[in-house]
Amino acid sequence: MDQITFHYDTVLSDVHLLLPNSRHLMARLNRVGQPVFISRFRILWDGTKQRTCDLGSPCGGEKLDRDTQEKSGRGDARGSETGADGGVDRDEDGGADGGVDRDEDRGADGGVDRDEDRGADGGVDRDQDRGADRDEDGGVEPPLDEDGDLEVPRRPRQRLPERDRDMVYPIILSQARRDEEEEDEEEECPRDVIRIEHTMATPLEDVGKQVWRGAFLLADLILSQPTTFRGATVLELGAGTGLTSVVMATVAKTVYCTDVGEDLLSMCQKNVTLNRHLMEPAGGEVRVRLLDWLRHDLCTDADAEFGWTEDEVADLHDNTTIIIAADVCYDDDLTDALFRTLYRICNNLRLPCTTYLSIEKRLNFTLRHMDISCEAYDHFRHCLCEMQELRDGRTCFTVEQVTPSFPQCLLYERIEQLELWKVTAVPV
Repeated sequence: MDQITFHYDTVLSDVHLLLPNSRHLMARLNRVGQPVFISRFRILWDGTKQRTCDLGSPCGGEKLDRDTQEKSGRGDARGSETGADGGVDRDEDGGADGGVDRDEDRGADGGVDRDEDRGADGGVDRDQDRGADRDEDGGVEPPLDEDGDLEVPRRPRQRLPERDRDMVYPIILSQARRDEEEEDEEEECPRDVIRIEHTMATPLEDVGKQVWRGAFLLADLILSQPTTFRGATVLELGAGTGLTSVVMATVAKTVYCTDVGEDLLSMCQKNVTLNRHLMEPAGGEVRVRLLDWLRHDLCTDADAEFGWTEDEVADLHDNTTIIIAADVCYDDDLTDALFRTLYRICNNLRLPCTTYLSIEKRLNFTLRHMDISCEAYDHFRHCLCEMQELRDGRTCFTVEQVTPSFPQCLLYERIEQLELWKVTAVPV
């Protein structure tokens, strides 16, 4: 239990795999030598917010249908424009103006029609000219070389004019310097853009350094229902890159963004700094802290970079009303540790608490079952049932699934395997 072993290889998030991004170039190397990228995610505010459409496509198909209708409408208007202006359509217009149709009109102008005209100019018409290359069956005989291979004519290369060009020197990848990081932090960013540092194609133990669709689903819930979270004290478990905590800070008062690993927490802190333009107008605050699910207490070591102070622990227990976790159940041992941590924290809270858990049901073919299964998801559901049936005389837990019918505020593919669960904890 203390030593968790992962039996899987490198994984890559569908967010980074499927969504094009204008800046998918490496920004720097992190402390452990992994390449770090910066991606920008645009928030669709009320004016351009798209509705969820069958939970299947990133744009719900509405934009595609609207563009198609506009193009077809322009095509219909263009096709009928001549008829509207001249009283007749394109074919009739030629006949009305010249007294003859297009073929006859050209024949009248040149004295002969197109075939006759070309025959008069070149001495032979098009059909006769091509007849030399046709075989006995009537088809065109392809040009072949002496070996019988197809001979493809190529265009001659054009020589570009010579001009002076600057010398290009290769850039050796190295860890970013402190001054470069500060310049990147000071870069102005639009009000509706979230900037996130992340890695790509990590081992399973480092998946928290990537952005996953479950974080987007929780962000959609927060952005579409801000009154539910306004002014609240929020705890996020397994925050990863911190995207959901950043979005939560646009409406909440205080967000405790927690995870494990010094390098991951440093990346999360960097993302909080990169998105101050989103949080400062609302007055929200994000505090990045260490919270290990395998430990039974919070780290209050004063020398720890991401340790808790006594005041923060008291504030967490006295004022927290919302707990969130985005796509953190992918290993059975970690899922057990998550629910033990959730149970322990809820029992220490003074106020009733609501927990929102997003998860993606990932389908895998297993040799053990010789069928498609979702073992991580099945274990997650089993833990939910155990929590709801728990009767310890201290806290009553209620579990329900939330239908994701709220608007989609970020561009991603909201597939039907994405689920959102709500766990309500009320002290007895």
